[in-house]
Amino acid sequence: MNRNRTIGFALAALIFVADQAMKAFVVEGLDLSYPGASREVLPFFDLRFVANIGVSLGLLPADTPTMRWLLVALTAAIAAGVGWWMVREKSRQDMFALALVLGGALGNIVDRVRFGYVVDYADLHFGEWRPFLVFNVADAAITIGVVILLIRALFVRDKQKAEANADAAPVENANA
Repeated sequence: MNRNRTIGFALAALIFVADQAMKAFVVEGLDLSYPGASREVLPFFDLRFVANIGVSLGLLPADTPTMRWLLVALTAAIAAGVGWWMVREKSRQDMFALALVLGGALGNIVDRVRFGYVVDYADLHFGEWRPFLVFNVADAAITIGVVILLIRALFVRDKQKAEANADAAPVENANA
């Protein structure tokens, strides 16, 4: 395994551990384990317990045991695909982004298996306006990883291909 892969999988493990540790701290350490429980950290940021039975934006609510396990299977398949991609990826930047996605996905999968829901707690707000749903370290890592991959796919790779093609273009002989 090359160095980038080792660092990538280590980063995924670090994200997973940080996510699980923060969730345990919020739920057990701060005793925010019941719906509506919250603690103000800053005037615009609260720790608020939310049992998220769905995925992003409340889509695919897993409100039955069958849906719960189907969602576990779907997200595990996606995580396995990301892991496979990481094994094959050569770009350090893409490896970093994939590690964020994998670590976050694993953190949320473990919650769904253990509890039947994902523990969300980070509530960013400005007065009553909440620009985001309540989220966690795993959600933030997944979002940042996907944004990095999208930016690189849309803007960086085309530039790199154009530069590589320009470098590979044959130089015309001025003497001909």
